[in-house]
Amino acid sequence: MAQIFPFAALRYKHQNVSLERVVSQPYDKISPAMQARYYDADPHNFVRLILGRNESGDDTRNNVYTRAANDWNQWRHQGILVPDPEPSLYRYSQRFRVPGTNVEAERTGLIALGQLEDYERQIVYRHEQTLTGPKQDRLNLLRATAAHLEQIFMLYSDPGGRIDSLLSSAAPPVMEVTDEYDVLHRVWRISEPAAISAVTSEFLDKKLIIADGHHRYETALNYRNERRKVAHISPPSGNVGTAGTSAPYERMMMTFVNMDKPGLVILPTHRVVHSLPKFESGWFVEGTRQHFRFEQLPGKPGAAEITKWLSDNAGHGTVMVSVTQHGAWTMRYVPETAKHLMSGLSERQQQLDVVVLHRVVLETMLGISQEAIRSQAHVNYVRDAEEAIARVRRGDANVAFLMNPVTIEQMRDVAFAGEVMPQKSTDFYPKMLSGLTMYAMD
Repeated sequence: MAQIFPFAALRYKHQNVSLERVVSQPYDKISPAMQARYYDADPHNFVRLILGRNESGDDTRNNVYTRAANDWNQWRHQGILVPDPEPSLYRYSQRFRVPGTNVEAERTGLIALGQLEDYERQIVYRHEQTLTGPKQDRLNLLRATAAHLEQIFMLYSDPGGRIDSLLSSAAPPVMEVTDEYDVLHRVWRISEPAAISAVTSEFLDKKLIIADGHHRYETALNYRNERRKVAHISPPSGNVGTAGTSAPYERMMMTFVNMDKPGLVILPTHRVVHSLPKFESGWFVEGTRQHFRFEQLPGKPGAAEITKWLSDNAGHGTVMVSVTQHGAWTMRYVPETAKHLMSGLSERQQQLDVVVLHRVVLETMLGISQEAIRSQAHVNYVRDAEEAIARVRRGDANVAFLMNPVTIEQMRDVAFAGEVMPQKSTDFYPKMLSGLTMYAMD
């Protein structure tokens, strides 16, 4: 069963800062240019906590993690960050325009603490592989601050919308801010004991899927296990009530979103292959024809034309578009020819475009090992189709593969089956804004 809890979130005191100048995108979506812009925006911008600058002379006593801890402690002492007066749940709304369309949408969720559960307990499910580097980075930050500074994004199923109905409020939001992508973020605080009890009870029969935040979730598990060892606490057995499960490090800040409601948008993450010494367009097309039907698109099609073709052909087998310096080709997968390459994968996995791309094209046809893919030695992940195409056409990459996004249904089925997709298989939009709520464990 999923256990969630109210908490007295630390928040920016609005009398001391301008909220739009201090919040940021999540740490793993912040480019160097964005980092610089956040630094210039305000001396208390949240980027200084979650993705500080490296400085010359950094060592074990003075580095991005120690500076984050110092800022975290000073801002609390100075009243820049203050805790709410009582434990609460936080209703979170994001209004946005779906990228590439004129469609306006709203995604609503609930910010609360969630009990950390090992995957084997089949309460929390993952759907993507993770990388070692980001987890070590986040663990260093967690050790330094003893705080969960950013939310992770969890999905649950509630077709009847019972939880959403319990969260409705006519009161004005306690926070409201529009980010650099014109996404309107609003937060309401819910502190009535009856409402909190009703909502937390509704979660007891839920299973959760990590939508965004796999690395941070697994980092929280690692940190929890470290703290248990220090406290000489054995891992819990059974379902509830085991000693140690109420310690602050046994929980982390999460945003829970109903996967059965409108407003969930997954964008594709395209693959850009670079630095292959012997890559040649004609060789690639001819060598891959045994598993795909190719058709060259006329001229030099742009992102809009390619995206439309992908969308028009979604649901008709695995399709993708490859772009090289010599043109763009539509690719229709012929699964009968590649059964030997897909051995060991379930039927649901074999039907995923991203899995076909990784297993058949990247690993087999281009000879890029799984380890090289994980370390991004030859593969970069790019959300923007125009940027992916531009990298190839200006000579910075060998080939770009543009795809349709994974669907919510595909992600759910893979996760609940205990399977994982390649990293960066899903890109939920918009991201949860960082700096709205924080959870201090000290």
